[in-house]
Amino acid sequence: MEFLNKIELRGVVGRAECSTVGNGRVAKFSVVTDYNFRRDGNPVTESTWFNVSAWEGRGMPDLSRLGKGSWVHVIGRVRTYRYVTQEGEERSSWEVAATRLTILEPEDGMMMQPQHP
Repeated sequence: MEFLNKIELRGVVGRAECSTVGNGRVAKFSVVTDYNFRRDGNPVTESTWFNVSAWEGRGMPDLSRLGKGSWVHVIGRVRTYRYVTQEGEERSSWEVAATRLTILEPEDGMMMQPQHP
């Protein structure tokens, strides 16, 4: 049996920054997704933020087009980082390493307006 570590997100970019590392460029950005449901008959929106990194190259758009408020579709894998703070506490952080990124264009007003960033 094969292992699987895959995540797919569609949401709105919060912060975004592009930087050069060696001979390549990497975009590090946050994406918010909403999950809407009802609790006791009242509408509830649960928002979840994800940290994403995307390296330029195959399957990636022009990373300079990525900015706050952009709608994106991300496919990738989840990576965990463990580190120790200056106070000596062990912490963990999660990041989505994008293998495919699409910057979505609103088509005929079909997408809702971003309510976050």
